[in-house]
Order: sequence, then C-alpha cells, then structure tokens
Amino acid sequence: MIAYLIRRMLLMIPTLFGIMLINFIIVQFAPGGPVEQTIAQLKGTAVSATSNITGGAGETIQLAKGPTGDSAYRGARGLDPRFIKEIERMYGFDKPAPERFWLMIKNYLAFDFGQSWFKGGTVLGLIAEKMPVSISLGLWTTLLVYLISIPLGIAKAVRDGSQFDIGTSTVLIIGVAIPSFLFAILLVVVFAGGSYLDWFPLRGLVSDNWHQLSLWSKITDYLWHMVLPVTAMVIGSFAGLTMLTKNSFIDQINQQYVVTARAKGLTENRVLYGHVFRNAMLIVIAGFPGTFVAILFTSSLLIEIIFSLDGLGLLSYEATLNRDYPIVFGTLYMFTLIGMFTQLIGDITYMLVDPRIDFEARET
Repeated sequence: MIAYLIRRMLLMIPTLFGIMLINFIIVQFAPGGPVEQTIAQLKGTAVSATSNITGGAGETIQLAKGPTGDSAYRGARGLDPRFIKEIERMYGFDKPAPERFWLMIKNYLAFDFGQSWFKGGTVLGLIAEKMPVSISLGLWTTLLVYLISIPLGIAKAVRDGSQFDIGTSTVLIIGVAIPSFLFAILLVVVFAGGSYLDWFPLRGLVSDNWHQLSLWSKITDYLWHMVLPVTAMVIGSFAGLTMLTKNSFIDQINQQYVVTARAKGLTENRVLYGHVFRNAMLIVIAGFPGTFVAILFTSSLLIEIIFSLDGLGLLSYEATLNRDYPIVFGTLYMFTLIGMFTQLIGDITYMLVDPRIDFEARET
C-alpha cells in the first residue's frame, strides 16, 4: 500500500504541471487580458489627459496620451507606447510567456500565489477568506445528499419495480432535468420575496446584525440563510447518488451469498443490513470525498452568484471576468491539488472499507 501511495503522489507532479501548462497556453490566446482591461477602465473613466489609477501591485500610474500607433492591445490607439509598457510591466507581461510560466510554477511550489490584480490583497488570503462560505455550502449539501440518497436508494432497491420505485424515479428524473441554478431562481421567486412569499432571506450567509445577536440567534440566523441555497444544491445532486445506491444494492442482492443467507433462515433485515449493506455501501462511502469536492468546487458557483454568497465560486467568477490571472491560476492550482488528494483519499477509503481490495496487486 505504501508503494502504491508513493507512486500516486509522484504521478501528481506531472499531472498538475500538465494541467497548469495547458490552461496557461489557452489563456495566452484569450482576448481581453488584464492589460486590455486596465486600458478600457482608464479610457472609460478618464475625463482629462491624465487620471490616476492604482494597479494590482499597488502602484499608481498615469493615463497619458501619446503618438498614435499600432498596438497589440484593443483600445490602446492614441496612448503613449511607454504607458502601455508600464502597464505590461505592472502585470508581468513585459516578460516572455515561457519565463512567466516558469516563474509562476516556481512560486506556486512554495504556495506563493502573489497579489490579486483587481481586488487587492494576496490570493491565498482571499481564498482563505472565501473558503468558509463554500465549505458551509459543501458540507451541508453533502450531508443532506447522503442522508436522503442512501435510505431512498436502499428503499428503491428493496422495492424494485413497485409503484414506490416508479414514483420516486419520476421525482429523480425531474431533479436531474432541472439544473440547480434554475431551481434556485424558482425558490427565490416563490419563497424569497420574488412574487409570492417572503419567508427566507435572499442575500448573504448571515444578517447584517449577526454580531449583535445571541448565540442561539446566530445559529438560527445562519441556518435560515442556508435553507434556500442548500435546498437548490441538494435537488441537483441527490439523484445520481440515489441511483448509484440502488444499483449497488440490487447487484449485491442478486449475489450467491445472499441466496445462501436466506436459505439459512435469516430475516430480510438481517440479510440486508448484516450482509448486503457493507458490500453495497463500499462504492458509496468511498466516493464521499469526490462527491464533496465536486459539490464544493462546481455546484456552488451559480448558487453563490444567485444568492450573493461571497465564496470561492463568486470569487472565481469575478476573477475570470476581470482576467485576474493570479486568482484564476491560484484557485486552479489549489482545486486541482485538492482534487487529486481527494481521489487518493477515495482509494484509501476503498481499502479501509474492504481490506480485500489491493491496488498494488491490481497493478502488478
């Protein structure tokens, strides 16, 4: 097992490097980079020949008009080429792309993601600041998804083909067909003062006066704000796990050891929970880390935007729009690293749940 873990961890290095390299290359061809963004902001807000602006590195530069000439940047016509060079230097674009990439990788190995260009502050500080919001959404959603999906999947497996199975399958199909963000909009319209009821808050993780509330009021206020976003995320996530649980139990119920257990006179509950449960739950339990990461880093993006939750999803969205590459690549690096370690934890969980699994023996 130790040798397998070492090989997997060594494989993470080229995998992470390849992901960062591919995304870095793609970004080089994406229009509207930070230099163009800054030029557009300056030209859109300047009312005279000079106007002050603070750059991402905390530097103050001046908008200066110069001789008209060709430029590689859209909107740069009429600006002094020396001014354009200053903006390039501020964002590090005065260096060749390969040099910028190697410098980025070197810094990232020390978890130095630099400064945000447009939000101010360090990237690592911004990630740490936004992480609690996304973790709250991810933990509550994952917990509820498992609490709903596992009992429902077992019930569907035991009653396979019954009216209960058909009815719940219809609900699951609806859950899969409606994206979580559309369901979130529906919840806002119906329950958050959109057109009908005004039962739940629309914005934020807590109320503005949260710090002035008692401990119990803080807890209830926090949970009250989580109801709608978590509900929207659960609706979009529980169907797949429910069907996985059902199919896993049906597969185990049809095994020979179940027939033998029934022939010995064991009750159905004893057969189901004493023999089938452990084997059937293997894939479900082992998939928990991956499910949590998927919910945390993908499902919450639009939900955070709709409910104005200042988490990692909203941070990444704003960084992409603003071409804030330190945040874009910093979050990509962190999420990829977490995803690979989560996959490794999933493999370890497999072996802990069922010691008969041996990845080393499988590879030889």
